[in-house]
Amino acid sequence: MELRQIDDHRWEVMKTGAMRVPGIIYTSATMIDDIRRDAACQQVANVATLPGICKASLAMPDIHFGYGFPIGGVAAFDLDEGIISPGGVGYDINCGVRLAGTRLMVDEVIPRLEDLANALAAGVPSGVGVKGSLKLSVSEEKKAIAQGSLWAVKHGLGDPEDIDHTEDGGCIEGADPAAVSDKALDRGRTQIGTLGSGNHFMEIGVVKDIYDEQTAARFGLFMDQITVMIHSGSRGLGHQVCDDYLKTMAKAVHKEHIPLVDKQLACTHINSAAGKRYFSAMACAANYAWINRQVLMHHAREIFPRVFQKGPAEIGMQLIYDVCHNIAKKETHEIDGEKRLVCVHRKGATRSLPSGHPDLCEKYRGTGQPVITPGDMGTGSYVMVGCEKAMAQTFGSTCHGAGRILSRNAAKKTARGRDIFAEMKAQGVILRCSGKSTAAEEMPEAYKNVDDVVKVIHEAGISRKVARIKPLAVFKG
Repeated sequence: MELRQIDDHRWEVMKTGAMRVPGIIYTSATMIDDIRRDAACQQVANVATLPGICKASLAMPDIHFGYGFPIGGVAAFDLDEGIISPGGVGYDINCGVRLAGTRLMVDEVIPRLEDLANALAAGVPSGVGVKGSLKLSVSEEKKAIAQGSLWAVKHGLGDPEDIDHTEDGGCIEGADPAAVSDKALDRGRTQIGTLGSGNHFMEIGVVKDIYDEQTAARFGLFMDQITVMIHSGSRGLGHQVCDDYLKTMAKAVHKEHIPLVDKQLACTHINSAAGKRYFSAMACAANYAWINRQVLMHHAREIFPRVFQKGPAEIGMQLIYDVCHNIAKKETHEIDGEKRLVCVHRKGATRSLPSGHPDLCEKYRGTGQPVITPGDMGTGSYVMVGCEKAMAQTFGSTCHGAGRILSRNAAKKTARGRDIFAEMKAQGVILRCSGKSTAAEEMPEAYKNVDDVVKVIHEAGISRKVARIKPLAVFKG
């Protein structure tokens, strides 16, 4: 791939062959060589060949190889001529991160940290195919995925304020359970409130640095505060929705005469019958994921008081924000001086809305959207805030985390003969895993340096640093 440096934080994938628009990758001189060697760079170019794509095929600095679209990829498509692609959303629809703050301080938590880690590992269902405590009927599951977070709050599994502090209020309009297959419903029926496996986690952290005191205070963050971060998605239901519609789209591309440079980019026109049906099913899976994270937070709200022998009010676990990573959304953006409704695919990327944006709740309309950027389990995570420049350059998008640099198999080879649990403990992090190989697959070296990723985003002006959180205890699926 021919790359041309635009400025300190952007490289252009030159428009060649079937590309309709150029590609733009946000990165730095220190990371560009690794990106050049990754096949994800070719995927940026592949996405640029799809019908109806607007402006450019974009990638964030946490870019790495994915299914069809690169992880870290962002692309917007015209509603009349453009497509919608399951590969541009991902298998784990609305995989996302939720951050809660507490009233607990680090000094009072450290003596009970081991007990807390053990209680979370025992009390939060995790692992491949694990079942949760909720057993829903088919009719109730359909109500849940149509309503999203509101369903959870109605059933005593959260507070009304949680809905305000969740992207889109925890519900995408247009969700239609009739578009979800019986197999997908069956897979999801017993998995609400489960963490899942692999890189999904629940993390106890401490606020170590504040970069913007005013915004941090508005978010409810302060130095030495204990936080809870939850990373999970739509579990088996979302995976099945993706699988079902990839098969549908593989037929649609031939029927609609859509040329593909990669069969993993299987798609259909957004306004086709298949496109509308996929969007409705995807919205259901996104709503499921928000319920799932809401229930996981409910588990944490029950476990903390038991461990610390304090009432819920004393613990004060309040949701700061919940953002999704893998989604396609119909949004209004200014393109070539004209406001247009487009379908924005974000795969391994999150929203970054600036202050004043109408889609933000009242609390954050004056600050901009909280952006949660988790790093590896040894380094830490960042809380950022959305900026106006993101609306101008990236369709209101930013990075979603550190991004893998080693495959899971490569990480296991690198970890051979090492005690990752002992290494984490030496770094001051208690690690618990439900999977036998999870510690090796998720070792810190498997990920890019989140400091480098965030530096690009911050200096490029599409999100701004607010605070840094250091992990104290990590529970991996």
